[in-house]
Amino acid sequence: MVTAIDADLVALQEMRTAVKTAKEAQLAYMDFSQEQVDRIVKAVADAAYEQSDRLAKMAVEETGMGVAAHKKIKNEVGSKDVYESIKDLKTVGVVGEDKVNQVVEIAAPFGVVAGIIPTTNPTSTAFFKTLIALKTRNSIVVSPHPYAVQCTSEALKVCDEAAVAAGAPKGLIQCLTMSSMDATQQLMKHPDVNLILATGGGALVKAAYSSGKPAYGVGPGNVPVYIERTAKIEKAVENIVNSKSFDYGTICATEQAIVVDRNVLELVNRELKKNGAYILTDEEKRIMEKVISPVPGKVNPKIVGRSPQTIAKLAGISLPEGTRVIVGMETEVGKDVPFSLEKLSPVFAMYVASDVKHAKEICLSLLNLGGRGHSLSIHTETDAIAREFAVDMPVSRILVNTMSSVGAVGGTTGLKPSLTLGCGTFGGNITSDNVTAKHLLNIKRMAYGIKEVQLPKHVADASEDATDEVVSHVLKSMGSTDKVDPEMVKDLVSEIVKQLSKS
Repeated sequence: MVTAIDADLVALQEMRTAVKTAKEAQLAYMDFSQEQVDRIVKAVADAAYEQSDRLAKMAVEETGMGVAAHKKIKNEVGSKDVYESIKDLKTVGVVGEDKVNQVVEIAAPFGVVAGIIPTTNPTSTAFFKTLIALKTRNSIVVSPHPYAVQCTSEALKVCDEAAVAAGAPKGLIQCLTMSSMDATQQLMKHPDVNLILATGGGALVKAAYSSGKPAYGVGPGNVPVYIERTAKIEKAVENIVNSKSFDYGTICATEQAIVVDRNVLELVNRELKKNGAYILTDEEKRIMEKVISPVPGKVNPKIVGRSPQTIAKLAGISLPEGTRVIVGMETEVGKDVPFSLEKLSPVFAMYVASDVKHAKEICLSLLNLGGRGHSLSIHTETDAIAREFAVDMPVSRILVNTMSSVGAVGGTTGLKPSLTLGCGTFGGNITSDNVTAKHLLNIKRMAYGIKEVQLPKHVADASEDATDEVVSHVLKSMGSTDKVDPEMVKDLVSEIVKQLSKS
């Protein structure tokens, strides 16, 4: 019988072996040309894309979260779209040259990357992190979420087999399978791990930043969406409901709260109902609050990535057939206000704003509660208002007239396809970018001399001790010193030094 302690020890040994293997493989990978690297990356992307449907179904079956058809789309974004965005990036040898200023840029990999994978996107994130690591001649050791070990491991197996078949060194892609928190913590601190890519809960990201290693972590995404009075209401509401129901709200950039201008409230409510939204009564909302957050400030994990019907059943509420999202009218924001939290499920809060200024205040309160730095969505036909929000809101992505969930990861926008979205210093992150391959490269710079600098001649002021030493040497060389005044010699030496320093 294997005890819990034995299991932890086995998990630690598995992690150490994985890091050792990944390091050895990465050292061999250092010698690969750009052509060889690109061939491997394409092979992995193609294999991952081909398996998108199977792995999507596997992820839903194992985690109980999301919609298989939607996870298939995320897998396709994490494989094909990511590949298309990085395929032309130079990552080997000389990658840039400024001939005018004579500066040459040379790419160097980080080494071994530790990839932490969330339960909400267990296969698509694995594809994404593997591709950007391989493109930059890094190896990767992945720690799956405990509730998604099998599907994440299978996704990486697909990647590994394709990479090796395309000529990659064996061992570049490693996956931990023992579901040990201690092993994950030790992985992030391992001396041979050079970078951490952490996607997950706040505690995990904090641990990554506290590991003493360079880390890309991402903060929570309590995303507000503002429906401004000039918006095309029909299209705006359709986008918002489609976005929120996509994979049952498991993308961190999904809208969490609707902020609607009071002048278009009736139109918005009508369109919400047309698109399958159910607006709770006051009594139903009170019941639902206890389901969303049984403990103040904490979201019930039983609702994350679950269908509206499953969530309603937990609350004992009957939904009309075809309900896609649940909406609760709200006026307050705070840790003790369940609907104002990041719910990662098809459940909305909805606030009514009197004007643009009031809408900004509500959005800022929601972001300050738990989404600073991440994303904000706005639907408007007045570009000046969109730009005002972009300037004033402490977020890294402002999505205009599109689905926030898919738009933020680059699906419906020109943003870089990514499943790790930086929150900048607004959210305590090192970058505000959509993290991609370029973030896994060191860039060395070789600079030629192109300017001549005339430095002034300089003789350091002699210290008192140095002057005394010179005087002593002069007196000794004179033999008898009875008729020589030592102070006069000292003054002469000091004057000579001053004159020399001026020349």
